[in-house]
Amino acid sequence: MFMPKFIDQTYLKTDQYRDASNLNVRIEIHRRFSVNLRGWFPWVWDILEKLPQRARVLELGCGAGSLWTACPERIPAGWVLTLSDLSEGMLKSAWQNLIVIGRGIKFEQIDAQSIPYPDETFDIVIANHMLYHVPDRPKAIAEIRRVLRSPDPVSGKSGGHLIATTVSENHLKEMNDWFRRVKADMDFSAGTNPFTLENGREQIQPFFGQVEIHRYEDSLSITEIPPLMAYLKSSISFGDVPEPALAQLEQELQNELQSKGAIYVFKDSGLFLAAK
Repeated sequence: MFMPKFIDQTYLKTDQYRDASNLNVRIEIHRRFSVNLRGWFPWVWDILEKLPQRARVLELGCGAGSLWTACPERIPAGWVLTLSDLSEGMLKSAWQNLIVIGRGIKFEQIDAQSIPYPDETFDIVIANHMLYHVPDRPKAIAEIRRVLRSPDPVSGKSGGHLIATTVSENHLKEMNDWFRRVKADMDFSAGTNPFTLENGREQIQPFFGQVEIHRYEDSLSITEIPPLMAYLKSSISFGDVPEPALAQLEQELQNELQSKGAIYVFKDSGLFLAAK
């Protein structure tokens, strides 16, 4: 049975996310060329800071730990952190990056479809740009709900929270157009993002009573071609594009940069905040 690379866990663990190199390339272009000076991670922390200051926190798909290295001073002292990823290589990178912040963080290899913790273990679960990689999302979301604390009707204390970040269908639409140009003969349906800002609420809603959506406004204004090409080559979509096609695209983008002074790329990302 054919499985798209987007949700092929073997490919994700052993190739795309075997270590943090591809992810770091993509983070870097956003860091250097994003128009919104607030920054993605500080914006996410603006929302995280509204959650309980004493909590057991599980991050699924922690990658290289960028959420925590970006704003270590904003991590509440009362948070007990468990960071997890499907990839051992990513966990190693996260440990190396976070050991310097001096927090007792637990690192664990976890498949979101089968979280190895008892019911109601956590107060907060963070799924940062990762649910679209999960083959069985309903199962994963049910697992997240299971390990989150339930509301307490006696004290009136609310239940645990899920923070799930993702992107819209039009996120980086210019890059998607470039890909279609160099791979015009390809069936693009298999690479469609299955968990977006447009369809994510309907996937979360059956498991959580309250779901809010928060959108982050931004775009890229790219003024250098090498980091842009490195970004494209690091991605799942462009990984199989032949070198001659990439070289032709690079020349076209170079011409566009020279004529316009910058290459504009639309961004549309955000998060769902759900309460059990």
